[in-house]
Amino acid sequence: MDSILRDMETKDLTMFAEEAFGIRLTENDPAQLPETEEELSLHMQLNYKQEVELAEEQAINVILEGNNYENIRKRVYYDLTVLGIGCVKNTFTETEGIKIDYVDPANLVWSYTEDPFFDDLYYIGEVKLIPLNELKKQFPNMTQEDMEEASGAGFQSRGLFRSQTEANNLDKNTVQVLYFNYKTYMNEVYKVKETSTGASKIIIKDDTFNPQMNPADAEFEARFGKISRSLEVLYEGALIVGTNKLLKWELAKNMMRPKSDYTKVKMNYSLVAPRMYKGRIESLVSRVTTFADMIQLTHLKLQQVMSRMVPDGVYLDADGLAEIDLGNGTNYNPQEALNMFFQTGSVIGRSYTQEGDMNPGKVPIQEIQSGSGGQKLASLIQTYNYYLQMIRDVTGLNEARDASTPDKQSLVGIQKLAAANSNTATRHILQAGLYLTSETAAGISLRVSDVLEYSPTRDAFIQKIGNHNVATLDEMGDLHLYDFGIFIELAPDEEEKQMLENNIQTALSASLIDLSDAIDIREVRSVKLANQLLKIRRKKKLEQDQKMQQENIQQQAQANAQAQQVAAQAEVQKNQAMVNTNLQLEQGKAALEKERMMQEAQVKKEIMNHEF
Repeated sequence: MDSILRDMETKDLTMFAEEAFGIRLTENDPAQLPETEEELSLHMQLNYKQEVELAEEQAINVILEGNNYENIRKRVYYDLTVLGIGCVKNTFTETEGIKIDYVDPANLVWSYTEDPFFDDLYYIGEVKLIPLNELKKQFPNMTQEDMEEASGAGFQSRGLFRSQTEANNLDKNTVQVLYFNYKTYMNEVYKVKETSTGASKIIIKDDTFNPQMNPADAEFEARFGKISRSLEVLYEGALIVGTNKLLKWELAKNMMRPKSDYTKVKMNYSLVAPRMYKGRIESLVSRVTTFADMIQLTHLKLQQVMSRMVPDGVYLDADGLAEIDLGNGTNYNPQEALNMFFQTGSVIGRSYTQEGDMNPGKVPIQEIQSGSGGQKLASLIQTYNYYLQMIRDVTGLNEARDASTPDKQSLVGIQKLAAANSNTATRHILQAGLYLTSETAAGISLRVSDVLEYSPTRDAFIQKIGNHNVATLDEMGDLHLYDFGIFIELAPDEEEKQMLENNIQTALSASLIDLSDAIDIREVRSVKLANQLLKIRRKKKLEQDQKMQQENIQQQAQANAQAQQVAAQAEVQKNQAMVNTNLQLEQGKAALEKERMMQEAQVKKEIMNHEF
């Protein structure tokens, strides 16, 4: 940036030196130099990256793709939504290099904490179901007796960390193993000794070294001193669940230490629970569980009401039918009456009996309506919608978010505001997922030096990211007091992209930018930087248009001057040609007159001679 600033400030001088002496003094391409400091700031964000940054970014991307992190990330987001906690594990082994694994939070144990980011943990463990052959591969020193004991203990303790359904589907060839990290401290002790020349010599000692232990040797030990400091260290262990058998308990190899503070150590697990209070984890799904249960009960009630509902019936008065004579000698029987009622909806009755009395059964067929089931159904459906609305209220996932009932009368701006509010309600899930991704990337950044120094997969890693990047990362190993800042940029959503595209189209239609500028702006992933680039390109386009307009005016003026000069020259040439023509004409006339006079004189002379 300093070199670009120097070239910007001395641009006129360097251009003069290059034109006058043919010497190029600029460190950067003069055609690519920014015009203003604002343009320089945008240039540093868009076009410039340090070599070490490019190499680190390439290394992180290669490792993430090699471990299929995209699928791991989706499972973590699912856990954050359903369980309220997500976990990712990163390890380094000399055979496999850097590994990134998904961890099921249901299989985790950790020390009590109230921190949503779990920064103050001192132990954490993960229970995994391991086949015996895989267990033997991980711990080759296990004997046959140890394998049989582990198998029996693992099968007996099947109910500790798994459900009964899972336990019924397992066999004796699998063992539950608790892999855990334990954070403690260790003293780093040095013995300081004065040499005969007066210099000091430092010797590494163990934790038990104490120069003042023996008073008798106080005079001899006076030349010795002790320097110590406490370092955080990580122990790794593996325990067969249900037994006291420790398969591994040792100081962890390849511990992750921030290069700015070697006294600290990072665990292999990255956890986050964005909605944790007093150790209690709350998730989006836990908020809706009670209402979802009530919806299920309402659904069951609906099924019961529907199963007990009967269709509308018909009441048939047999005595009323017996009094009816159709007039053709036959009586009106119930079957004929029902057929007529169901086919035509009509019914025949008599107001008076054969004796002339009033007939109480003058309407022999009447429809019976059973409307109690409909009312119950309407009430249950109303209850169902009530609990569904409660779910939306407690989660913030409104209708504008899921597009279930968009109102045609609602304005577009109101819909966008509702969708934005719903996004705010779930933003903690997005932020938690981004935190896990950045923590994983930071862990990879610290472990890359281990890959380049220890791992047999170094050659394959070099082939993936390139020799030049590896050389740059090797140089980075000397930056002891430096930590990389891992930043994750979110891709713009469709609305932001559409707004940017509208700005681009408006600028194109008004000829404020060129097509090449529009292509460059669309390639910028950050909408904010893209809009800044659009403003700068528009400003440069206006300056370029003004410059071209001035050049056109100058060229037009030069063309007019040249035209006037040509016209003047043509007029001069015309006048000169006319003068020459008149001169030649006068000369011709004079010659003719002279010849006429000579001929006339000759004639007169001959006449005079003849007269003489």
